[in-house]
Amino acid sequence: MHFQLRGYHVLPMLISIILLQFAGGVHAAASLTPHTAEYKIKISVLGGKLRTQLQALESGYRAESSIEATGMASLIAHGSIRENSVFLESTGGLRPVKFRSDDTLSRDEETIDFDFDWEVGEISGTINGEEFHVGLDGIVHDRVSLQYGLMHDLINGVYRSDYSLQDAEKFKPLSITNVGTKQVKVPFGKFEAIGIQHQSEGSSRKTTLWCVEELDFL
Repeated sequence: MHFQLRGYHVLPMLISIILLQFAGGVHAAASLTPHTAEYKIKISVLGGKLRTQLQALESGYRAESSIEATGMASLIAHGSIRENSVFLESTGGLRPVKFRSDDTLSRDEETIDFDFDWEVGEISGTINGEEFHVGLDGIVHDRVSLQYGLMHDLINGVYRSDYSLQDAEKFKPLSITNVGTKQVKVPFGKFEAIGIQHQSEGSSRKTTLWCVEELDFL
């Protein structure tokens, strides 16, 4: 039995979160807050766990995520999806610099190694060991930096109607919609969350991120 995990769904069931403080030099109102978080997710109809971590670097951030099957799903779906991204703050929002992905959990296993060269205007690297090059036109995100780019914009009161994603070899323009608010209940309390939905051009699939303002739009 195989699982296609590209459409995994993050449930509004945050298990744990550790909020840290920035060590000086960056204005808190405009910056992301380093944290670790753990979520329950659905892999098709089975269960999984998503762990994320954001670290502040001297000149930007490093974010890591890992997905693993849990419970009965772990008996069928082996492996994991481990991804990390390094990105910087710029006047136009966050810009990714490096992206790495090692997916041994999806039906089609995949390894990605990308470098974003903003001076040259090119993404270069490898997909499954084969060379990949594509031009950069405007701010383009990887799969990890996209979430934090959305968070960073919301913290700064910036609401964009579109973003761009380089998803492996595919370039995906994304349309963004604010779908309103709802109460999200987690083990340490209830929060009002804003629903930010994105959809790639030509796709019927929609992904909604429920972001909590008082947790810096986590």
